[in-house]
Amino acid sequence: MKQTASAARLSVVLSMVIFGTIGIFRTYIPTVPSGLLASLRGIVGALFLLAFLYLRGKRLDLAAIRKNLLRLIVSGVLMGFNWILLFEAYRFTSVATATLCYYMAPVFVILASPLLLKERLTARRLGCVLVALVGMIPVSGVMSASFGGISELNGVALGLGAAVLYACVVLINQTVKDIGAYDKTIVQLGAAGLSVLIYSLLVEDVSAMPLDAPTLALVGVVCIFHTGICYALYFGAMGRIPAQTVALLSYIDPVVSVLLSATLLRQGLDVWGWVGAVLILGAAVLGELPARARKEG
Repeated sequence: MKQTASAARLSVVLSMVIFGTIGIFRTYIPTVPSGLLASLRGIVGALFLLAFLYLRGKRLDLAAIRKNLLRLIVSGVLMGFNWILLFEAYRFTSVATATLCYYMAPVFVILASPLLLKERLTARRLGCVLVALVGMIPVSGVMSASFGGISELNGVALGLGAAVLYACVVLINQTVKDIGAYDKTIVQLGAAGLSVLIYSLLVEDVSAMPLDAPTLALVGVVCIFHTGICYALYFGAMGRIPAQTVALLSYIDPVVSVLLSATLLRQGLDVWGWVGAVLILGAAVLGELPARARKEG
């Protein structure tokens, strides 16, 4: 049964709210290495979506996958290491700061699009880039009396690194043609999970990870709830509402992250941090809006 536009919007909103809680869950499972968590997220998420696809009576489009296989694998590997950097950023700085750094990704896409996708860099978009870059200064914490020094800067750098990798994933996806959203995502998640699993086994001490019930439960939530179910909701809504609407609704994620960081973890932003948050998210949202919509407003 096809979703109505209202149901599709609700699915995207719900998926973004759930995505916005992942930093909180990561904070409560600090003993699980970031690489292992990212690999489990990719593998379990891919299997969940594959089962979901088959339960709906559909099958993978193997011809479309073969046509785009190299791009899907490369973007999947980048996605996996993007998760590692983001999970590590949560360890060194607050969830709010890491999330806001991560949401510099649209800015990096804007900067790279003229070179890689031959898109025109308008004055409005260039202005959005400059505003977001200015916003990064207070978000980094350097203007705060409680600035955490090198550890805080490590978190900021890791968050920005995750943003760069995610921007690369977005740019590569722009070149992937004639393939369904589920087919694309299943391959990307699988590539992410398997590549990061190799990294985790080579680099991380996975034997030291505690296997107690609370840890396993939280890992299961991140893998199934934050990945499998969220991606199913998100991609199930695709095509029912305009892509621009989906892009703008995606900014519910960082708002939820910042609010939960302040209320549950007591990692609230100071005044300068809020100024930076408004500048970054405002610039990113304005960069997503088409020129015609702004004129009509």
